[in-house]
Amino acid sequence: MTAISKSATDFAPEALHGFLNDRFGAREHLEIEKISGGQSNPTYFVTHGDRRLVLRKKPVGPILPGAHAIEREYRVMSALYPTGVPVAKPVLLHQDTALLGTPFYLMERVEGRVFEDCALEELPTEERRGIWMALADAMAKMHSIRPEKVGLGDYGKPGNYFERQINRWSKQWRQSNSEPIPALDVLADWLPANLPEDDGMVRLAHGDFRMGNMLFHPTKPQVVAILDWELSTLGHPLADVGFCVMPWHTKPEEYGGILGLDRAALGIPDENEFVARYMEGIPDSAPLLPFHKVFALFRFAVIFVGIADRARAGSAAAENAADVGILAERFAERALEIVEGRVHAI
Repeated sequence: MTAISKSATDFAPEALHGFLNDRFGAREHLEIEKISGGQSNPTYFVTHGDRRLVLRKKPVGPILPGAHAIEREYRVMSALYPTGVPVAKPVLLHQDTALLGTPFYLMERVEGRVFEDCALEELPTEERRGIWMALADAMAKMHSIRPEKVGLGDYGKPGNYFERQINRWSKQWRQSNSEPIPALDVLADWLPANLPEDDGMVRLAHGDFRMGNMLFHPTKPQVVAILDWELSTLGHPLADVGFCVMPWHTKPEEYGGILGLDRAALGIPDENEFVARYMEGIPDSAPLLPFHKVFALFRFAVIFVGIADRARAGSAAAENAADVGILAERFAERALEIVEGRVHAI
């Protein structure tokens, strides 16, 4: 007798069960569990007999062109998996919308731990440094891959990455109906005026490389899977590094930063140690400059502005718009602290 156990889904589980039976052989048992965490692409644990999978799909309903590009996620993971970069093993991509209402892909489930708290307070003190260094190692491994060598030479526009990104996010800020944030206006002028010369380095830029998007080994300080490739493209590797060091420049109430905490007592490396560990894996990298950190904070501030704008327009609770709007101001101020040399001890 067929047995389907499921949490809430936006598709008919019976359709998926029949599809999996056809592909992998008939199994009576199917279990589907929605993964929480606010992903823009609905994600589920799927157990089909003894096969443990993860299903990731586009959301149901109208979406903006280019958004929720799960096909790109599947492509980049398929290219990286043979290289040893820690990603889940891709299983299949199904683009016909007739089955589940949207395209989806399956990958093998990897067992591990996710840490949303950058202070890692759930871990023993002696284990925290190793986790941060493993994060640096995984980022270096990802950036050591030449995109053209793994079939990703056309995965985005090569060159002038920061110039194009500054133009994009500055335009989005200036078109916002947000309350004035003077710091963002200052940053939108400062960034192009302080743009480093393009050194020609082109690598995969993950776009959201942070602690919460890593799956760590169940017991070891080792990244076993880099998650959420939705924003990935060809870009400059220092964009990821600048983004990844933001916790040293933001407080715990500012999206989980570690600024103001007793870092030494927590057993967390300082920013320079973290960056040095990364640079060991990318010896030909240009140095991480204040520009890269300012850009990361500016970009994230504008992302928060966009979320607040959509909330005010009715697509989220009004109080959420206020909370997110505050984060936009805070991140812009943190970037100005770097510009003006008012950086706290890190």
